[in-house]
Amino acid sequence: MRLDRKISSLENTIYQNYRIAHGLRIGLAFVLTFMIIRLLDIPEGTWPLITLVVVMGPISFWGNVLQRAGQRIIGTIFGAASGLIALRLELYSLPVMLVWCGLVMFVCGYLTLGKRPYMALLIGITLAVVCGAGAGDMQTALWRSGDVIIGSLLALLFTSIYPQRAFIHWRMQMSFNLTALSKLYAAYVSPNIIERPRLEGRLKKLLNDVVKMSTLAAPAAKETAISKEIFDRIQNLSRNIVCVLELQIDAWWASRESHFILLNATTLRSTQMVTLRTLLTLAEALRQGNPAPIVANSGELETIAAELRQLMELASRREQIEAPIFGYVWLSLKLTGQLEQMAQLLCLALRKPLPEQED
Repeated sequence: MRLDRKISSLENTIYQNYRIAHGLRIGLAFVLTFMIIRLLDIPEGTWPLITLVVVMGPISFWGNVLQRAGQRIIGTIFGAASGLIALRLELYSLPVMLVWCGLVMFVCGYLTLGKRPYMALLIGITLAVVCGAGAGDMQTALWRSGDVIIGSLLALLFTSIYPQRAFIHWRMQMSFNLTALSKLYAAYVSPNIIERPRLEGRLKKLLNDVVKMSTLAAPAAKETAISKEIFDRIQNLSRNIVCVLELQIDAWWASRESHFILLNATTLRSTQMVTLRTLLTLAEALRQGNPAPIVANSGELETIAAELRQLMELASRREQIEAPIFGYVWLSLKLTGQLEQMAQLLCLALRKPLPEQED
């Protein structure tokens, strides 16, 4: 998979409506499996359908499919074998059979809370299906075991057809978040607004959306062979940028006097415009898969960072500078550095490293 490939219009539609796409996938898989069962007249045909729904239910990105596939197959085979053993034991002693089932379910429950929950779930389900065949009814038990395995294999087959990729979903979510952040920032620092906008709810929602993206890091890393550490660093940096912007907004609207001074500072206004352009550039680069605009924008970030350092030096020499003004300038410098780091990390994620800045 090319990491810098542009997200197509079809992918954009599917990933924005992934719940609908997932529902359609399961519905189509169920209908096709039902037709296969009827045409082949498979005995105990209910169980492939039940297994199909259980296996396909949790939405799987391609980065998780292969890992879960092994767990599901192993769980199904182990559960079927355990069920056949239980039926055989029942012919000799019902208490021994119950002890055996209890031990198997103990293993199932223990593993369910570990790193292999899908395998553990299918162990328990398959054991229950096979044991329900009746004492000594090995033929029905064998058919049910085979049916569960068939259902698992069909579920894996349908899941692997045009699977959703966590990396594409991650790119889209990151792009949406950066775009939303730029809109909120523009609203708060607009020179045409005389009172602070009440957008705290949107800021909180944006922070929650950023936090939720952490679930995409592991499958995206498996799909792309990019270190999970890079995704984690981007995740932490995104959260920090939102927090710095919140503090910066508080300093911007701290008082009318300081707000008027900040509003008329040319360097700070330039910094705000560069910040907005950078956020939108990063968002567009993620959608297009083209980091070239990030490279072009990195020089502008370095220039504005140098101007902010000079402004900080001048401000530190003044004895009666207001705390909100000093804080806003310092936070602007901090934000500029974070955006530079974000640009570097996103270029690494797209496999296009930024060129080193010349001294």
